[in-house]
Amino acid sequence: MIENTVELEVKHLKKYFPASHKRVLKAVDDVSFTIHKGETFGIVGESGCGKTTCGKTCTSILEKTDGEVFFQGKDVHNMTKAEKNTFTQKVQTIFQDPYASLDPHQKVYQIVSEGIRIHHLAKDKEDEKKKVMELLEMVGLNAEHATRNVHEFSGGQRQRIGIARALAVNPEFLFCDEPISALDVSIQAQIMNLLMKLQKERNLTMLFIAHDLAMVKHISDNIGVMYLGKLVEISPASQLYEQPYHPYTQALLESIPIADPGLAKRKGRHFLQGDVPSPVNPPKGCRFCGRCSKCMDICHETCPELKEISKDHWVACHLYDE
Repeated sequence: MIENTVELEVKHLKKYFPASHKRVLKAVDDVSFTIHKGETFGIVGESGCGKTTCGKTCTSILEKTDGEVFFQGKDVHNMTKAEKNTFTQKVQTIFQDPYASLDPHQKVYQIVSEGIRIHHLAKDKEDEKKKVMELLEMVGLNAEHATRNVHEFSGGQRQRIGIARALAVNPEFLFCDEPISALDVSIQAQIMNLLMKLQKERNLTMLFIAHDLAMVKHISDNIGVMYLGKLVEISPASQLYEQPYHPYTQALLESIPIADPGLAKRKGRHFLQGDVPSPVNPPKGCRFCGRCSKCMDICHETCPELKEISKDHWVACHLYDE
């Protein structure tokens, strides 16, 4: 159940990387949003739009360039050593690629128990073992798996191990960085259902990064649509799919595959043309103007700001300027 307590607050966040010829790559450029306790906030967008970099900067995996990020009222990028230790226990990450994020030569028990030992969460070795076995069972594995090396497991099983590792320290917040994109389609639904089940049981708050819009709708309470480093639309999940306002959001929804070929043909869908501009040299005005069929003169000159055009529905587009 979603509470009114603000869990994560992001204000004008920027993350730039140095590029060639003294230029900068603006991966995240003036992004703001809020996530409440028990809520799942999804960020969607094309590959390279900055959504993963945004998540990593929000959770202090990457240092910010500018802006502010507050977790439970504390500045994520300006913490004491003790506050940082507490933060790393409360905030955990489930990475995109379970083949790269887990040491293939470590045993499952070592991986899952590491956080328990670091944060002194077990009374003794027997208590530690009990906790590890409970975690493995919780994610659909069993005690026999604990003594095996990670390289012996499939992708779906590895992701379950990654989830167990994240849950081992009793976190309150999960950053899920495209946690199913590297998995077979048959396994994706299992992992999604597992995450939703665990969130409900543990009242977890989640930042969920993905490019699969159908999957994001399934798990998210609110969704932010990102394009070339900026959020162009923020909305409750159901509203976004029923009435998308930004032309880019509309194009993303048009791109969702339709299982019925006949229906797809009758709909006569229109897909985006052109490529995403370089984040090193973005357009002067709206970053989507070069690919937008509704582009106006002002779009080439002025970057639109996020405005609330209906309850909890924010859009950055000159089409809705008063």
